[in-house]
Amino acid sequence: MERLERCAALFRRKLLNETFRRHMFPVLLCVAVCGSAVKEFSPLPKTYLSNKRNFLNVYFVKFSWAWTFWLLFPFIALTNFMLTQSKRAVLRRLSSLLVGTVIWYICTRFFTYVEYVTGSCSVSETLFDIEKKPDGKRACMLSGGYWQGFDISGHSFLLPYCILMILEETAVIHAIKLERDSKITVIINALFVALGVTSLIWVWMFFCTAIYFHDFWQKMIGTAFGVLGWYGTYKWWYIKPFSPGLPPGHANRTAGHQE
Repeated sequence: MERLERCAALFRRKLLNETFRRHMFPVLLCVAVCGSAVKEFSPLPKTYLSNKRNFLNVYFVKFSWAWTFWLLFPFIALTNFMLTQSKRAVLRRLSSLLVGTVIWYICTRFFTYVEYVTGSCSVSETLFDIEKKPDGKRACMLSGGYWQGFDISGHSFLLPYCILMILEETAVIHAIKLERDSKITVIINALFVALGVTSLIWVWMFFCTAIYFHDFWQKMIGTAFGVLGWYGTYKWWYIKPFSPGLPPGHANRTAGHQE
């Protein structure tokens, strides 16, 4: 338990803090641009992480929204209730996860649609007559072909969005006074550390996506969607009355952090 408290304190000081949150947006853009430039002009040798079947990609990145959602859900519920003592306020703030799910669903569906309308199936003409090539990505792949379309990077969209959302929601920890050795403190610290570790994994895998996968514009457009999803909610809509609202104490974060 003491080790958990030390780990949570380390994350509060060094990672999930106001300074890190303020600088993460330009850092992500820099990673996207510089990493993509490396892939285009000076490709790196293949490694374990350049294989799409690597452990982090298969068990974490593929389910990045699920990991983010189910860690943030109890964290938002507990921390917001401690600060507001209002079930209604908690439900309102939890609706931000519903908004995030809608953004994730619409964007990924849109990316799939773009890949479909811009794509075509490349197959061996010894196996298929050119006029009878499979229509659609799934049919193409089942027929042994390769679908070539403009594949906007879903990872470049979702990982930055999850990172920025975690930073926004975990900043509330600086406004909470946690009692040592209480059960609620242990749970919140455990969730906070888990979110910190998860955000580090997302940053690392975003970097790997930038240097190993997709074309330049596929990653730039994906990243732009992720950043716009965050900016359109936390920097614009959530400021307005009819919205899930910002995390408690949002306006006082900078002052509280400096103290």
